[in-house]
Amino acid sequence: MSDKPKIAAFPKGWIRDLVAPDKLSIYEWIDMSQAMGIEGLEMYNNFADFKDEANWPKIRKYVEATGMVIPMMCCSPDFTIPDAAGRKKEVEKEIASIRMSAELGAQYCRVLSGQRRKTITREEGLGYVVDSIEACLPEAERLGITLILENHYKDDFWTEPEFAQMMDVFVELVGRIDSPWFGVNFDPSNAIAAGEEPLDLLERVKHRVLTVGASDRHLAGGSIEELRKLEGGTAGYVSFFKHGVIGQGLNDYDAIFTILKSVGFTGWVSIEDGVDGMQNMIDSAEFLKEKITKHWR
Repeated sequence: MSDKPKIAAFPKGWIRDLVAPDKLSIYEWIDMSQAMGIEGLEMYNNFADFKDEANWPKIRKYVEATGMVIPMMCCSPDFTIPDAAGRKKEVEKEIASIRMSAELGAQYCRVLSGQRRKTITREEGLGYVVDSIEACLPEAERLGITLILENHYKDDFWTEPEFAQMMDVFVELVGRIDSPWFGVNFDPSNAIAAGEEPLDLLERVKHRVLTVGASDRHLAGGSIEELRKLEGGTAGYVSFFKHGVIGQGLNDYDAIFTILKSVGFTGWVSIEDGVDGMQNMIDSAEFLKEKITKHWR
């Protein structure tokens, strides 16, 4: 393990093109990403080029030939489906993604709780999610993959926000799962989306944080209150809650990194940006390099 965090990047701005067949190949994204001068690339299990398992070793080799690695896989299991058979399918999909992660050389595979369905209670939801994540852990351990639960806002392709979006639910969920193969992927912007203080959440889970989803958001013509009213019932994100260059939004990365450094964090920090193009990703990478050097010197 490095004595300081390493930087990866997730192609947030190109996710729909990479999921669609014949739009943007993963190899084109890998070529583009080299402009950032970073150590890793976070992948998404639904990228079109991942549908054929025969591509997995080729993609890994292509990334590693650039001097980068694939440290983590972004997956969005929906474990709050009331029907047990539906949840079982989501567990099976997550286990398939864990195997994909191992083939790609990753250390981490994301899990989520699921959508905040109005038909289930908080206690039902917690039970469904804990049981589902625990059903994935044996395969994760067998393959040496650590599952990371993100304090998530809303998957691009979901209609409802995250079941464990709010801090109290997220902290309780994390506290219910005791395994060395499970931890937290902390995303400060998603706490803002919940109308909460990112540093408060970080203080409560700092000892479980293994990776960071580095993003920075700003409100373009709206408010957090409006965001909370509009977030359910439609796919994707509310339009005025915008991604932007890290360091130019609502998050205090000096405070975030001070807390993380205090608990010995040396994990991956993955940029989630690029909605307005590659230059934003490059600028975000430079900002994070400077802050990591400052806090881990």
